[in-house]
Amino acid sequence: MEAYEFYWLDPKGGYQIIGVLPEKRKNSGRITKQSIMRWGKEVFGNDFDYEDIFFTQVTISEKTVRFFRPVPFTITQKEI
Repeated sequence: MEAYEFYWLDPKGGYQIIGVLPEKRKNSGRITKQSIMRWGKEVFGNDFDYEDIFFTQVTISEKTVRFFRPVPFTITQKEI
């Protein structure tokens, strides 16, 4: 199962995970970066500045419920 981990850029430094949203849309043509960010803003944006939220795509094993992240798992300032 594909999912998105949403992070918040803490003004004091570092990143804080704020939640994970599973992808359930069947039509992959509707999945865009903008639609994912809009969804994250609806769910998490009330308490955070929208400009300080970003996401990474992860895979969740339905058998083990473990997260598999792309290797290497790095987040650069440019990606934010």
